[in-house]
Amino acid sequence: MQENKRVLVKFSGEALAGENGFGIENSILKFVALEIKELIEHNVQVGIVVGGGNIIRGVSAAKGGLIKRTSADHMGMLATVINAIAIQEALESYGLDVRVQSAIQMEAFCETYIMRRAQRHLEKGRIVIFAAGTGNPYFTTDTTAILRAVEIEASMVIKATKVNGVYDKDPNQFDDAIFLDTLSYDEAMQDNIRVMDDTAIALAKDNKLPIVVCNMFQEGNLLKIVQGDTSLCSVVKN
Repeated sequence: MQENKRVLVKFSGEALAGENGFGIENSILKFVALEIKELIEHNVQVGIVVGGGNIIRGVSAAKGGLIKRTSADHMGMLATVINAIAIQEALESYGLDVRVQSAIQMEAFCETYIMRRAQRHLEKGRIVIFAAGTGNPYFTTDTTAILRAVEIEASMVIKATKVNGVYDKDPNQFDDAIFLDTLSYDEAMQDNIRVMDDTAIALAKDNKLPIVVCNMFQEGNLLKIVQGDTSLCSVVKN
């Protein structure tokens, strides 16, 4: 099957923390870098979005009422920049060409996001990491992943998580949870299904953008997916 030549990979911030639950685990950075390197070696153009939950989550920070939701989300955006720089360093250590583009201007650390510049980087074989979310509060990094994927004209979004895919209910709480290998966008927006938030799913639906949910810790999974093998994943599409 013909490979998808341009994809966007969404990593959760929590996954970078490993068993520590906080911060960044170097062994996971190394694993992520090698998985992305394999894609580049197969001439796949790669965009990356990473969350910031290993450092701070805006929704959680705002719960006590002391910090306003807007400020809490700004803190979360900054957390994604920290993670993006860490992934950039890991990728560069393996000789890969990487650019971090932030939705918020911070020229001392990274480029400011410009769609056409991002597309040009990808065309030149560079990996682009999109940081700071959409640049706006109240929008998740899942929504950012879909938005950036649409803007760079990616063929799919791969949501790399700590589980194999999507279930009809929480498999950690229910022994009879059923694995869903394919589901529609409307099914993905049901309350008991946790793929992405509704805004992200709706944007993907409007643009007919497939979402593949997979286990990021299964070696070689990303390459298999872009080559058309989604047998161990969940796929959200029309």
